[in-house]
Amino acid sequence: MTTPDIAARRALGACAALMVGALTLTACGGSANANNDDGKGGKDSPKTSTAKIAISAKDGSTGASINATGVKVSDGKLTDVKMTVAGSGQTVPGAISADGHTWKPKEQLERGTKYRIAATAKDAEGRTAAANSIFTTVSSSNSFIGTYTPDNGSTVGAGMPVSFTFDKSITDKKAVQSHITVNSTSGQQVAGHWFGDRRLDFRPQEYWKTGSKVSLSIDLDGVEGAKGVYGVQKKTVTFTIGRSQVSTVDVNTQTMTVVRDGKTIKTVPISAGSPQHTTYNGQMVIAEKFVQTRMNGSTVGFGGEYDIPDVPHAMRLTTSGTFIHGNYWYNRGNPPFGHTGTSHGCVGLADVQGAQGATEAKWFFDNSLVGDVVIVKNSPDTTVSPDNGLNGWNMSWSAWTAGSAV
Repeated sequence: MTTPDIAARRALGACAALMVGALTLTACGGSANANNDDGKGGKDSPKTSTAKIAISAKDGSTGASINATGVKVSDGKLTDVKMTVAGSGQTVPGAISADGHTWKPKEQLERGTKYRIAATAKDAEGRTAAANSIFTTVSSSNSFIGTYTPDNGSTVGAGMPVSFTFDKSITDKKAVQSHITVNSTSGQQVAGHWFGDRRLDFRPQEYWKTGSKVSLSIDLDGVEGAKGVYGVQKKTVTFTIGRSQVSTVDVNTQTMTVVRDGKTIKTVPISAGSPQHTTYNGQMVIAEKFVQTRMNGSTVGFGGEYDIPDVPHAMRLTTSGTFIHGNYWYNRGNPPFGHTGTSHGCVGLADVQGAQGATEAKWFFDNSLVGDVVIVKNSPDTTVSPDNGLNGWNMSWSAWTAGSAV
């Protein structure tokens, strides 16, 4: 899953437009647009340059875009653009386009930072125009970002939703959702659903079609998500749906049946939750995979009941701590797999310490993708909450679409 820091780095490669709204073009002297004459006549002088420079961030502005900053010229070509961090004088790399009409930074700007741009251009007669602007980009306190999953370029299972978690509460959900679009080559209708004011997920009515390509367009730059709080992301993300794999855990028989593309490929003995710590029912999506990870009962409400530093072949099913994972600490004299539930709510498979060897857990780990579905049935527990992990499939389509803001 993408973290806020990773999301911010992802945004660095965003390809943004050069203009943010219409700018009022003023004379030079610190303006974002200016034209020079030769000092011998006024603006109507025939020797005045016809090149008109526009800097997207208006001089003196304090909420400039970190994506859309750039320079544009009409009736001429840019000859030089210099952008620096005001105060330190650090140069911001950028490039003039091949036709000489635009310039933009090579990377996304920093939030809450003051910059200076100075640009010159020449018209067809070689006459020079100049413009400059000093501005400050939108601050962290006045902007929001959304961490999202899945990652760009990834191949995921057929149950994988698109999920956003925003770092600030969103009050204008319609504005935000309408600037995020999800499309699939399968042609499936995709709808969004809000879980509270910080999480927005997207999915089709049924699991994604095998082999389809999904495109996520994030166009939140400048979108007001709450009063005085604006988005800063502008990016396109694509991912591929791999084969369809749905594994069904039957707590009554303590077995898991793995079905891939409609065909059963393996039945695996498992050990689900104990009678005291039952496993959730419902459709759960593998959200993360770890060859080994620490599991500490104190982090999920079980105090000091367990603390295992090297749980092998662990795959997360819920945010609250349900995993399907390997178990090497079971009673060798009376293995529980296929017979009885012994866990604190997870689904355990036979394994060895160190995550090595041809075990059932390793086989399942190696044959699973993030986005694959694990269904648990016949447990005495309740059905998992749709927002506890990536588990919105437990909602009917009508309930799902009712949670959309558009």
